[in-house]
Amino acid sequence: MNQLDFKGRTAIVTGGMQGIGAAIARRLEASGAKVRIWDLDAPDKVDVADPGSVERATAKAVADLGRIDVLVNNAGIAGMNKPTVDYPVEEWLKVLSVNLTSQFLCCRAVAPHMVKAGYGRIVNIASVAGKEGNPNAVAYSASKAGVISLTKSLGKELAQTGVLVNCVTPAAAKTAIFDQMTEQHINYMLSKIPMNRFVQVDEIAALVGWLASEDCSFSTAGVFDISGGRATY
Repeated sequence: MNQLDFKGRTAIVTGGMQGIGAAIARRLEASGAKVRIWDLDAPDKVDVADPGSVERATAKAVADLGRIDVLVNNAGIAGMNKPTVDYPVEEWLKVLSVNLTSQFLCCRAVAPHMVKAGYGRIVNIASVAGKEGNPNAVAYSASKAGVISLTKSLGKELAQTGVLVNCVTPAAAKTAIFDQMTEQHINYMLSKIPMNRFVQVDEIAALVGWLASEDCSFSTAGVFDISGGRATY
């Protein structure tokens, strides 16, 4: 593992109790950061899709840590695999709430503290599905496309504040989120990856680590692929 310098830095990782989020939290901690996890399964339960819960967690983090240098918006769910015309409205709303609205809420709550400090790094976890659209995954694909646009909008708004906002668009990683998918959909995703394997969570964490570091100094409103060759633009 290449060493990054996060000594004295503080970070929030949403959905950090397992999978990609846990790998990111480990990477940041190994590099010296003080990491706080916002997750429904964390000891200090935080519902990132609930505005009040996010506001309270932000206030507590600032009080306890003194500041927030890094925010990684990772929390997400896959949702059902169904054709768009059969997709339940309730499921659509749930996926959009967890995958997109949560990132808006966390950015909205945390960014002002970063702007006030004159420094911050926000990294949003999107997906290659947000660029290409996976069939039978309309809510997931649309939510991740929204994350890309959220990143671009906020990154441009904050470009002169010292706060940089970027997102990563991974191909699928074999995590617990696969439990929400059909075997047919999993095979479809693998068939689209030229490297013929799924991305490892530690590989995603390595990219996120750089984007969250001081070394990332002239990239904002950017979309960074980690797709094993799948992405075409």
